[in-house]
Amino acid sequence: MKNYLEFEKEIKSLEEEVETLKSPFGSEGISEVDTKKIKNIQEQINEKLKNTYANLNSWQKTLVARHEDRPRANYYIKKIFSNFTALSGDRYFGDDKSIIAGFGIIENRSVLVLGQEKGDDLNSRIERNFGMMRPEGYRKCIRLMELANRFKIPVVTFVDTPGAYPGIGAEQRGQASAIANSINCCMSLGVPNISIIIGEGGSGGAIALASSNKVIMLENSIYSVISPEGCASILWRDPSKSLQAAEAMKLTAKDLLNLGIIDEIIGEPLGGAHRDAEIISRDIKNSILKNLKFFENMSKDEVYDHRKNKFLKIGRDKGFTKSSSINQSGLGFKEGSQEKFRRHIINNKYIYFGIGIVLLALSITLVY
Repeated sequence: MKNYLEFEKEIKSLEEEVETLKSPFGSEGISEVDTKKIKNIQEQINEKLKNTYANLNSWQKTLVARHEDRPRANYYIKKIFSNFTALSGDRYFGDDKSIIAGFGIIENRSVLVLGQEKGDDLNSRIERNFGMMRPEGYRKCIRLMELANRFKIPVVTFVDTPGAYPGIGAEQRGQASAIANSINCCMSLGVPNISIIIGEGGSGGAIALASSNKVIMLENSIYSVISPEGCASILWRDPSKSLQAAEAMKLTAKDLLNLGIIDEIIGEPLGGAHRDAEIISRDIKNSILKNLKFFENMSKDEVYDHRKNKFLKIGRDKGFTKSSSINQSGLGFKEGSQEKFRRHIINNKYIYFGIGIVLLALSITLVY
C-alpha cells in the first residue's frame, strides 16, 4: 500500500483511478481494460508529479525526506555492495541496531559501509530506535573506521537520522563525548570518506558520520542542526510555524550546495526516491565510484588535507565573514603580525641574545 503526503492528494486520486481501470473485475463483473484512458490518466499523473515536485518548498521537502516509503540504508547497502559482512558491538557496552556497519565490495574494491537505519515497519522502527543512535553506535563506528584506516580501506556512510538519541541512559553512557570522538575520527582519517544523506540529516547525530571528504545529498533530503518543528518552537513558541522555520534554516540540498556545505546533489526520480528505488540506487552507486576514483591516487596526507581544508573554507565568502584568515595552501590559519613577531623572536633567540651581549659590551667600553 502506497503512502501519500498531504500535497499529493490529487495524485493519489488519479493513481487510485488507474488501479481501478487496470482491474478486469469491475462492479459489474469482468470488463475490458481501457488502455487508452489509463494512458491519458498516467500522463496527467506524470504532469502533476512534475509540477508538484518542481515547486516544493522547504517544509514539503522535509516531509518527502521523512516519507514512509523512502528507501533506507539497509536497502541501498544490499543493492550497491556485494559480500557485505555486518559487524557488531562497541567492545564496551553493547550493539546499537540503529546503525548498520560492516565491510563490503563495490566494483572489486573493499569499503567500510556505515548506514543509519530507521526501519521499514513499526517493529523494525522500534528495534532500530527510529534511526537515533546511542553512544555504543558511535563507538562501534569509531572502532571500525580506525580498522579501515589501518588497512587503507575507504569509508562510505549513509546518513538518515532525526538526530542522536537524547535518552537518560545515552547521556549517562557519554552521548556527547561519543559524538565528538566520532567527528574527530572522521576528520582524522587518512583514507577517503564519502557521506550520502539519503533522508534526514539531523544535528550532531548526522554530523558525527558526515564529517567527510565528500558530502552528497539526495535531491529531496535535508541536513540541519535542528528540525523545523524544534526551531519554530524555540523561536516563535509555535510548532505550526515549521514552514517559516524550514525556509529560514536553508536545509535543502540546493541551499546547502550554494553555501558550500555539501559537494554534490544526486537527482531523484520524478516524485521522489521511493517511486523508483532501482534508479536512485544506481545513481548513488555511480556517485560513490566517481568520488572514490577522485581520491585513488592521493596519499593519506593529501586526503587528510583535502578534508580539513574543505571544512575550514565553509562559510567563507558566503556572507558569514568578509575576509578569510584561512591559508588555502595549507591547513592552518594565517598568523597575525604579533604572532609572527613572537615566533620570529623565539626561533632566533640565540642570535638576538648574542647581539644583546655584544651591545652590552660596547656600552660598557664606551662608558669606561
